[in-house]
Amino acid sequence: MALAPALAGLVAGGPTRDSVWLVVLWALCYCVQFVAARWLKSRFARRYRMPVAVYGVALAVLGVPFVVINPGILRWAPIYIVLAALSFLAAWLRRERSLWGNAVAVFASSMMATVVASYGTRNPLHMMMPSTAVMISAVFAATQFGSVLFVKTMIRERGSRAYLVASIAWHAALFAGVTWWIGSFVPAGGVGDGWIPMPLMWAELAAIWLLARAVALPWVGSRRRVKPIVAGVTEMVSTLLVFVAALAVTAA
Repeated sequence: MALAPALAGLVAGGPTRDSVWLVVLWALCYCVQFVAARWLKSRFARRYRMPVAVYGVALAVLGVPFVVINPGILRWAPIYIVLAALSFLAAWLRRERSLWGNAVAVFASSMMATVVASYGTRNPLHMMMPSTAVMISAVFAATQFGSVLFVKTMIRERGSRAYLVASIAWHAALFAGVTWWIGSFVPAGGVGDGWIPMPLMWAELAAIWLLARAVALPWVGSRRRVKPIVAGVTEMVSTLLVFVAALAVTAA
């Protein structure tokens, strides 16, 4: 889920040396954040020192040359400095699984679609906000935050009516929004005749899947034990479907 938006931006923007390089750097950023957050949460336990040092050095070795060659990337620095600070604060407070902590992670990963795409072949001037990539970022932000709500209904907040209502309402709103958006592109009478362009069909299928799993799996979980791996595999499928839908729609 952390890499999917960046990979979507790579495809949508057109792969280049720099955009591929950025995806690698983002993967290293994720590794640094992952181990550093646990180091902070553990109050600087010795077992996390080496991973933090190794990933940090690797990021510096690969990242500094990129910044030297592409100093324009620093325009994104203020946003990611704030997001990193909030992420590490959540870890220090041991609230990284809170809604705001999850929202920070979702926003950071989703924005990478735009960052990576701005260094693609379709943006030779490295436009800061290519429109298709911004759309992809918005799609991932909306769907991944929905994933946060859904997973909570299956594990940490299992049995919570408030989280269940929030999750279903969020995904129902997504479904309604996608359906309305598709309707604005389909010729009059097209939907009624059963005709929807294939790229738009992917978006509708993704919205239906996301809403269906948000309703069905918690219902099953209220009647029998559902292992966490089921929710994990479900979200892998969801992420793949959203990935395909986002690229199909923006390529249409």
